[in-house]
Amino acid sequence: MKTLIEFIAKSLVDDPMEVVVTEQHRQRVVHLQLSVADEDMGRVIGRNGRVANAMRTLLRVVASRKGIRADLDII
Repeated sequence: MKTLIEFIAKSLVDDPMEVVVTEQHRQRVVHLQLSVADEDMGRVIGRNGRVANAMRTLLRVVASRKGIRADLDII
């Protein structure tokens, strides 16, 4: 799941070296935090949050196939 979010984020931003994804496991919940450069934040969030919501939806689909929950925060 971490690699999925990294791949999507690096595809969207101008500076892929600034993309950092941290992953925390708590029982059956995976919590991911995505950090990008300040100037790339708009690209990752998208207009009205559409890109961010699409990434969250894909993450939930992958997590549900594994039988767990997943959350994504963009910081």
